[in-house]
Amino acid sequence: MRTNIVHIGAEELTYEIRAIVNVGQKLQELGIETHWENIGDPVAKGEEIPQWMKKIVAEIAMDDASYAYSPTRGVLATREFIASETNKRGGAQITPDDIIFFNGLGDAISKVFGFLKRTARVVVPSPSYTTHSSAEAAHAGDRPVCYRLDPAHHWYPDLDDLEKRIKYNPAVAGILIINPDNPTGAVYPDDILIGMVELARKYDLFVICDEVYHNIIYNGTSTLPISDIVGDVPAIAMRGISKEMPWPGSRCGWIEVYNGHKDPLFEKYVASVLNAKMLEVCSTTLPQLALPPLMSHPQYDSYLKERVKRYEKYSNIAYDCLKDVEGVIVNRTNGAFYMSVAFEEGALNHRQTLPIANKGVREHVEGLVNQESISPDRRFVYYLLGSTGICVVPLTSFVTDLQGFRTTLLERTEDNFRKIFHTIAESIKQYLDSDR
Repeated sequence: MRTNIVHIGAEELTYEIRAIVNVGQKLQELGIETHWENIGDPVAKGEEIPQWMKKIVAEIAMDDASYAYSPTRGVLATREFIASETNKRGGAQITPDDIIFFNGLGDAISKVFGFLKRTARVVVPSPSYTTHSSAEAAHAGDRPVCYRLDPAHHWYPDLDDLEKRIKYNPAVAGILIINPDNPTGAVYPDDILIGMVELARKYDLFVICDEVYHNIIYNGTSTLPISDIVGDVPAIAMRGISKEMPWPGSRCGWIEVYNGHKDPLFEKYVASVLNAKMLEVCSTTLPQLALPPLMSHPQYDSYLKERVKRYEKYSNIAYDCLKDVEGVIVNRTNGAFYMSVAFEEGALNHRQTLPIANKGVREHVEGLVNQESISPDRRFVYYLLGSTGICVVPLTSFVTDLQGFRTTLLERTEDNFRKIFHTIAESIKQYLDSDR
């Protein structure tokens, strides 16, 4: 074309979590049975939505109001409910006008990063959930600025590394925290979170804290919401119903803005995010109307506790299967429903293989792994998929140089879950031994 129409950050928009599905589907066509451990959708993995929850949604769908526009910020009664529940915890307080609804957190992430000044950067964790890191990089038209999560220390943020990324990069205006973390499943202790907020205060930054998994925590761990520790630092908390209820297809998420009027630049920035939403008119009405009666239902807490208990059990099964495998660094998942496994430095090379009985599958995988630019962990993931049908995500697709993979804890049947992780463990051993 006579004029370049490609956005400066287009190459930063990647989402391997779904992209690998194309490979898995191709191998399915060639005759393998695929176990989809790549994407965090509890419903797709067989989570049964209780009848009381379905009944509430069905009754609201019979109300004509659920088919109308909502206010741009979101349904007032729902924002009042959220503000009331948030303020009960103490800490920084919010009003209903400090809450803005979006069509899922993906929409919120796109707006929050997309309406920053192009030269303003938000330092993101590494590994980092791809939607955050891609949106931040795309807005700037450059690679993400990252701080290190340490696999040798429970995947906790390295605060010294974080401060260096801030101190020596004056373009950094904000810090992204994902707690509980996706992709690692880490839950950050209070001192780590307080240290991150103190860095924001020291360098006059704002904080974005993705807390969508905040009520999915287990193994005796605990963590603070950002509202409890933010003090007078400008901050945005991100929350939603896609994982907790779970209702991913609702596309219903929101941000809570703390100290929105204490800094004129932050106030103007938040206003721009609201105005961007106003151009769309509003977010989907029905899930907003459903949120208060669902979350206040007498069975909601017990339903959530049952799910959390299952994730706790499965996190320990997965950890026990992988903890003694030589060549990998394994941490027990304590929140959300993901597990990241890192290979030790130098453990992977481009000569290792796994046996693949199906000739068509083997030839297709060999064609994929013979690409010059393929990372060693992607090579392992393709061989694992072709050999066993288990579909996981390369860790390097989460903005990190660490080689490894992310998997989920969402398989509903315990025998199948044990078999999957036992197979992963045996496959790692066989893969690493194949070049020894």
